[in-house]
Amino acid sequence: MAKEEIKKLVEDSKKTLEHDHENFAKSIKNDLVSFKKKTLDRI
Repeated sequence: MAKEEIKKLVEDSKKTLEHDHENFAKSIKNDLVSFKKKTLDRI
């Protein structure tokens, strides 16, 4: 029983981390695009 619970917790944590990583990567990409636009507008 305990092993199954731990396995489920690990799987849930993995899913959460993957989701957070995707959101973080998207955020960085959006920031880069925004920065590029601002830089080009200044030139």
